[in-house]
Amino acid sequence: MFEKPEFTKLSRLATHWELKPGTVFLNHGAFGACPRPILELQAELRRQMEAEPVQFLWRRYEERLEPSRRVLARFVGARPRDLVFVTNATTGVNAVLRSIPLRPGDELLTTAFDYNACRNALAQAAAERGAKLVVAPLPFPLPDEGTLAECVLDRVTRRTRLVMLDHVTSSTAVILPVERLVRELEARGIETLVDGAHAPGMLPLNLARLRPAYYTANLHKWVCAPKGAAFLWVREDLQKRMQPPVVSHGNNTPRPGYTPFQDRFDWAGTFDPTAWMCVGPAIEWMRKLLPDGWAGVRRRNHQLLLRARRLLLERLKIAPPCPESLLGSMATLPLPDRFQGRPRRGKLDSEQVALYDRFGIEVPFVRIGNPERRYFRISAQLYNSLPQYEYLAECLDRL
Repeated sequence: MFEKPEFTKLSRLATHWELKPGTVFLNHGAFGACPRPILELQAELRRQMEAEPVQFLWRRYEERLEPSRRVLARFVGARPRDLVFVTNATTGVNAVLRSIPLRPGDELLTTAFDYNACRNALAQAAAERGAKLVVAPLPFPLPDEGTLAECVLDRVTRRTRLVMLDHVTSSTAVILPVERLVRELEARGIETLVDGAHAPGMLPLNLARLRPAYYTANLHKWVCAPKGAAFLWVREDLQKRMQPPVVSHGNNTPRPGYTPFQDRFDWAGTFDPTAWMCVGPAIEWMRKLLPDGWAGVRRRNHQLLLRARRLLLERLKIAPPCPESLLGSMATLPLPDRFQGRPRRGKLDSEQVALYDRFGIEVPFVRIGNPERRYFRISAQLYNSLPQYEYLAECLDRL
């Protein structure tokens, strides 16, 4: 019998989120979803800010922000002095690209799996300073991790100045071998910028060990902090030249106990900093949801993702586009042949719209490759359960 899963069939943890009743939300990877207790905390912080704006934003700003930075530093294996908050990973990428010295003829290397907004930032930086943007083609479907590394390294030349790597790609949802690539590029004297938009909360992180030149990541996705929470980590020897996209008071207003890097980024003019202040509480709240903490969260989401992927592969009679070893809490799967070859008409594919309008399912469709193939991406977060993916398979059959 074809039935929409009832709320009682969902994960027992779904009650902590404000997701619309009746919606089957399988797209956590897009913008995340913030749990109710953290939203309530943010609302209280905003109330305090509006009750005492000067007290909140000026006199007591650091004492509210710094606890979140310390919790975040432990979570990602870094020193607090090497971390600054930004509003999203795209902002972090822009800060790096505006700060690095580039000369005519230098090359900026990225991959075919990069995020479009960050590709645009690379293209703009290259165009402004006479550099060249080089894109390493990556196959999808792909056989193994080694193929990814080889495709990137094959495009490195003596002119390569910076390589941008997605820790977890957005469109194809695969984990790139960033540790191997960072080390091999470092040995060639090439700096790396890792776009870790999906990594915190999905993968264990130790930035002190990974040690790229730059690492930026979102916290509103898998950490489930409020929208507008992200960070930028910069290797200590490179921090002196770093400037935020918005230059403000920090360039000539040093604070005791803070690095110039932190001074420049911590205040970019009047804005709502409550998302940043909620980062530490979000990390701690999520850690307490399962008995084995964040390791349990990552394991639970990964295992659910693999079960869901296997179910969809079998039900839709499609082939896996990559090994399970390259997956975290997201997976991109090919649409069945009957969906292929249809042109896009509008901002979203018509089938993606129909899934939501007719069946209440939120799942993204993507187009990859040349010739172009059509895919869809699923995510697995604590509020999801296997019946939701069974329902997705049935609804795809009905489109």
